[in-house]
Amino acid sequence: MKKEIKIYIYLFLFLAIGMHFKQWIDHPIRHLLNISHGGAFGIPGVIHPFVFTFLGYLLVLFLRFVFKKIFR
Repeated sequence: MKKEIKIYIYLFLFLAIGMHFKQWIDHPIRHLLNISHGGAFGIPGVIHPFVFTFLGYLLVLFLRFVFKKIFR
């Protein structure tokens, strides 16, 4: 369980920095404060990072399962 939480947190940070790199470099505090006004694909601003991270985590989980079955 601890390993899965670490994977989720690392994926969250990777996606947050990767998708919003310019904002994190130019104005990180303002970017954090404006998260409630943002959003993507109709998902409210505060929750959209967690939704996309969860979807990314499901993809990583699926790929881990497939590779485990192939290389077993």
